[in-house]
Amino acid sequence: MQIVRNLVEGKTEIFSIRPEQPVLAAIQMMADKFVGALLVMKDGELLGIVSERDYARKVILKGRSSAETPVREIMTSQVLSVGPGDTVHRCMRLMTDKHIRHLPVVDGGKVVGMLSIGDLVKAVIDDQAEQLEQLQRYIAG
Repeated sequence: MQIVRNLVEGKTEIFSIRPEQPVLAAIQMMADKFVGALLVMKDGELLGIVSERDYARKVILKGRSSAETPVREIMTSQVLSVGPGDTVHRCMRLMTDKHIRHLPVVDGGKVVGMLSIGDLVKAVIDDQAEQLEQLQRYIAG
């Protein structure tokens, strides 16, 4: 089973937005970067996370203005995070239990990456493919 460190090594960018920026800027950045969530950060400190789900539920359904509502008003401020030594299995369990799709990776108080459910599913598929190949070699062996 892979650990988080292996998954974030290949990810070079961490997409974030400041809490005072308008929700419209967050949605535009998510669309431009092809991501479903952004970290909300100020001066390197993780303050929250904002997702497409937050936008749909806290802006669209409530008739608020995307251009006038600051990100801080819709972000999730109690952010669950994992560390580089955590396993993919633990991350998947956390996402499943808490009904979330994104997890920041924090090491020594510093954000070092972000994982999506897609990253974790890919890791599990890759692990299973490798195990299958090893079994086939063993059987043929």
